[in-house]
Amino acid sequence: MRVPVLVPLVAAAAALALMAMVPYAAAQPWVVCDTKSGNYSAGSAYADTVLELISALRANASASPALFASGSAGAGADTVYGIVLCRAEDVSASDCFDCGTRAGQDVESVCNGTRDAVLVYNQCYVRVAATDFLASLNNTGMARLTSGRSIPSGVNVAVYDAAVTRLLNATARLAVAQPPPKMFATGQLVGLDPRLPNIWSMAQCAGDLSPAQCRRCLDDLVAQWWNGSTFPLDVDGARLAGSRCNLRSELGDVFYTGSPMVKLQMNDEAAARAPSTDVVPATGGGGKNNSAGKLLAIILPIVIVAAVAATTLYIWNVRKKRMFRGTKLPHPRAVEDFESIKSTLLSLSSLQVATNNFDESNKLGEGGFGSVYKGDLFGQQVAVKRLSKGSGQGLEELRNELVLMAKLHHKNLVRLEGFCLEEGERLLVYEYMPNKSLDTVLFDPKEKRRLDWRKRFNIIEGVARGLQYLHEDSQRKIIHRDMKAGNVLLDADMNPKIGDFGLARLFGQDQTRDVTNRIVGTFGYMSPEYVMRGQYSTKLDVFSFGILVIEIITGKRNIGHYFHEQNEDIISTVWRHWSEGTIAEIIDDSLGRNYS
Repeated sequence: MRVPVLVPLVAAAAALALMAMVPYAAAQPWVVCDTKSGNYSAGSAYADTVLELISALRANASASPALFASGSAGAGADTVYGIVLCRAEDVSASDCFDCGTRAGQDVESVCNGTRDAVLVYNQCYVRVAATDFLASLNNTGMARLTSGRSIPSGVNVAVYDAAVTRLLNATARLAVAQPPPKMFATGQLVGLDPRLPNIWSMAQCAGDLSPAQCRRCLDDLVAQWWNGSTFPLDVDGARLAGSRCNLRSELGDVFYTGSPMVKLQMNDEAAARAPSTDVVPATGGGGKNNSAGKLLAIILPIVIVAAVAATTLYIWNVRKKRMFRGTKLPHPRAVEDFESIKSTLLSLSSLQVATNNFDESNKLGEGGFGSVYKGDLFGQQVAVKRLSKGSGQGLEELRNELVLMAKLHHKNLVRLEGFCLEEGERLLVYEYMPNKSLDTVLFDPKEKRRLDWRKRFNIIEGVARGLQYLHEDSQRKIIHRDMKAGNVLLDADMNPKIGDFGLARLFGQDQTRDVTNRIVGTFGYMSPEYVMRGQYSTKLDVFSFGILVIEIITGKRNIGHYFHEQNEDIISTVWRHWSEGTIAEIIDDSLGRNYS
C-alpha cells in the first residue's frame, strides 16, 4: 500500500498554520500544529482532558456505523473539543479503535503539546482544539498531503488533471448520495493512458453533516485541487483532509480495501459510444446498501461526460463532423480550446429528455442569446442555456464561456456541468440555482422582502470573493465585463454565484489593461473609461461591483430616473445624499430599520 508524503506547503486554512516538514515516506501521523493556539504541559489538567476526550471519541467512533465521533470534555480554560473520523466501509471498527489509540499516544509528542493539533493517519483523521471548531461548518483543520512524485514523463498533464477532476466529482457525488451519517465513497478510473493504468479516489464527510452540507464541502475541495496553489498540476497523489470532509486521489496501488464504489472506464471508442457500460457497481463494501437503479441514476451523468473525456484526438476528429453538424467553430484556436473541455460533452438526446424537448413549462427565462430551461439530467437538476438556433450571434461568446468555465472552480462561480454542439444546437448546461438571478428577487416589491440585511451582506461578500478569485487567485487573470444583478445567481440558501462568462476576457500574467473597439456589456454597469475609450481592466469589474452594491442596498436598478424632477439616476442620487449627510434615506424601505 502506497502512502502519501507530506511536503512543505503554505499555511493551512482557517487559522491553522501548517508545520513545515522535510518530506518523508511512510511515517505517520502527518500533523498540522497551530503554534498560535499555545501549548500545554505534560501532566496538566488540559493534557489529562485531551487524553480523556480522545479515549471517549475512539470508543464512540468505533461503535458508530459511520466510524465517526465528535464532542468535548473538560470545563473552563481546560475545555477541549475533538473529532475522530475513520474511513467508513473499508476500515473495521477495531482498526478505527486502534487508530484512535495511536492518536492518544501521539497527540502530546508530535506537536509538542500544541493546544490545536491535527493528526492524519492512513485510516483516520483526529483533531483536538481549545476552540469550538465543531460549531462551524467550515472545513478547518486542513492537512494538505502529496506523494511528492510526478506523473510519468510524456503524459498529457491537462488530460490527467481533467480526468482526476472528473473522478473526484463522481466519487464526491456518490458519497453525498449515501444515507447519512455514512457519506463515504471510493472510486477508480482506468484506461486513461498505458502509463497510468489506474487512478484511485476516496471522498468522505463527517457524520454530522447533511447531504447538502457534505456536497458543498466536497465541491469546495474539488475546486481547490488544481487551483494553482494547492497541488502541483503533475502530482501523482494528493489528499485534502479537514474536520468536515476529506478527498483523495492516488496512482498505482489501491490505498483502500474492497471494490471501488464507482468505476470510470476510459480506454476506447466503444466507451464513448456506450458510456453507460462504464458503470461498475461495487460488489462489496459500500455499494451493498444501494439499489442498482439509484446507483445508476447518480453515476450515469458523470460517466457519460467522463467517457468522452478519454477519447483520443484521433477519435474526436473522426466524430466531430457528425457531432457538430451545422455548427462552425468561430475561432482559429477552437480545436485546441475545445480539446481541453470536450470531457463535458453531452448528447442532444439526453438534454431533450431532460427538458421534455425544451417544453415552455420548463423555461426559466430568456436573454439576449436565447432561453434557459430547467432540466432533470439523470436525477440531477440542471439549467440548460439554449442559444438561438440558426443565428450566428453568440458563437464567440459560447466558445469563450466553455473554455473559461472549464478552468474555473470556486464556490461563488456557477458550475458548468456540460455542453452540446449537435444538429445545429448550441447548449450549455449549468448547475441549477433554485432562486434564479438576483435581479428577479431584488427588484420585485414582494420578493425583495426575502432579502434581509444579513442575506444582502452575504451576497455582497460572496460576489466580492468570486471577483477576487477571477482577478487574483485563479491561474489566469479574468475580466468578467458584464457584472450585474442578472448575472448573480442564488442557490437554495441565497448564496451568490457569478454566471454568464460569454463576454469575459483572459489577461496575461503581467497585463493590467486592454482596449477594444467593440463595447459590450450592460449600460448602467460599465465604467466611463470603457464606454468612452474602450479601456477595460479589473477596474471595470470593480466599478460594476460598486453599482451592484448600491442596487443591493437601495433595492433599485441603476436604469431610469427615480427622481424625475431632478433627472437623477441611482449614482447621482447616492452622491447627493452622501454630500447632504442623509445617506440613510437611500436604504431600501423593505429593510425597515433592520440593518447595520
